[in-house]
Amino acid sequence: MWEVIVEMASDRLWIYTGIAGSIAGAVFVAYVGKTRLGLWFYSKFDASMAFLAERWGWSWLQKPDDLWRKRYPLITAKMDRLEMQLTMIEDSIDNDIENRLSDLEDRYRRNES
Repeated sequence: MWEVIVEMASDRLWIYTGIAGSIAGAVFVAYVGKTRLGLWFYSKFDASMAFLAERWGWSWLQKPDDLWRKRYPLITAKMDRLEMQLTMIEDSIDNDIENRLSDLEDRYRRNES
């Protein structure tokens, strides 16, 4: 056992081949990921993982829908603030439209009688 450890420490070729192989693999995946074939393969792989997660109940393969909220809290806060402002604007527009409609109905009734 000690001889194997000494041999591994003295022969460092396995370190260099491991590093070179991982770099080459990363470059290949980055290139293929942008091609049509790579996108097709990734979509099929994702669909099969979703199928396995559903079929056998593998919860560790499922991502929560609000995961992006935890990853990007600043964007989440900004979006929440914008959504609140938008609902306030929509409510004010709705109230304004209702008020104008009721005014028009009152004018119509006055002109009618």
